[in-house]
Amino acid sequence: MKGYRLNPDLDYVMKIMQGTEKKEGHCPCRIKMDETTLCPCDEFIEKGICKCKLFLPIE
Repeated sequence: MKGYRLNPDLDYVMKIMQGTEKKEGHCPCRIKMDETTLCPCDEFIEKGICKCKLFLPIE
């Protein structure tokens, strides 16, 4: 998404990616697993909010 970047903390990114992999592509920060929680989740796409902090706004 334009205006965002991947979190620069590579250890953190790897943990989030492992969690995403365990949840078959769904956001590891979400309890439910449906089409809206596939990473990048609908909330990030629609509102720019990444609860995992995997994607951060460019400042």
